Amino acid sequence: MKKLLECLSAGALAVSAAIPVRAGDDERSIPRLDHVFIVMMENHSYDEIIGNANAPFINRYARTANLATQYYAVGHPSLTNYLEVVGGSNFGVMADNYPNWHHGPADSALVEPIGGNGFDAATPVATGPRGKAMAAARYVGISIGDQLASAGKSWKSYQEDLPAAGADNVNYADGSFSNLDPVDQARVQPLYAVKHNPFVYFDSVQRNSDKRNGLNNVAGFAGAHGLFSDLGSGKMPDLSFIAPNQCHDMHGTAGGSALCTTDATAIAAGDRAVSGIVGAIRQSVAWREGRNAIVLLWDENDFSAAPNRVVALVDTNYGVHGMQSARPYNHFSLLKTLEAGFGLACINHACDGDVSVMSDLFQAAGKGRGAGQDDQ
Repeated sequence: MKKLLECLSAGALAVSAAIPVRAGDDERSIPRLDHVFIVMMENHSYDEIIGNANAPFINRYARTANLATQYYAVGHPSLTNYLEVVGGSNFGVMADNYPNWHHGPADSALVEPIGGNGFDAATPVATGPRGKAMAAARYVGISIGDQLASAGKSWKSYQEDLPAAGADNVNYADGSFSNLDPVDQARVQPLYAVKHNPFVYFDSVQRNSDKRNGLNNVAGFAGAHGLFSDLGSGKMPDLSFIAPNQCHDMHGTAGGSALCTTDATAIAAGDRAVSGIVGAIRQSVAWREGRNAIVLLWDENDFSAAPNRVVALVDTNYGVHGMQSARPYNHFSLLKTLEAGFGLACINHACDGDVSVMSDLFQAAGKGRGAGQDDQ
């Protein structure tokens, strides 16, 4: 009975916190989307990537796809931004802590599975979007993954170097060994990092009671159900959240390849990884069917400067290309845009009155350019 009441309560909260897309709103400018591929990169500001000779593919891509020149991360550190991309809130999480898997013994150093409702943490002016502080606000503890599953749609989180056994209880891994294995943990390079896999922080996913919305939705890049296998077979979910490992996402790691240890080599390695991922997506059957978009996104800058401006590229198989938008967007804008494209209601800060959908970057071919866009 207690579980039933909790589920009913969570459902009621989801309804009350979500505002339906209304006819005449800006959301209508987003066409129906069939597949969206989000490729998440790490810890570099806009000016560190655009114009950087160590990222030749990304800079070519920025000229041929659509580039947001005023896109802002919301706060720091990484995990908060990942949660804001998929859930529209930091859910009170202000550090890169591991999950408290399956409601284990109380531990303030771990993140309790996100569910129910509560108040998120305020974002200080120094790290807020465009240098703007955000007050704490009420949240409902769901993600776009919950929304997609409820609507009969699909999602999957592809995490490079996740062990073949899956994501359950895994905090870090090198592709073969993880924190769960009886090996010298100091020798396990954290290429996979759970802080870059936001969906597993949600109670609904950890419970794994719904095959459309559980731990089976998380896979690596390799293997029978991994990213490249799914791309090859054409069996892609509606939403693909793609996180390269910490060597390939430009984050960098110590104790591993020399290509991961300096800023220049991490950017070069990330550029090569993005080239391979984008190339595989664009060559896939899924890319040729329906209206699809690739979003190449950085989670936050390198902490060295505010405001927290990062690169966001949008590449569609149906719309305009080679344009730049100077409209102010942030992670909540992206979430609201995805929800509109999939016919979902907005949740949490994606519903804020000053959050706009990214209509110019996702517009269909032949549409006029709107105010705030630079035709370059």
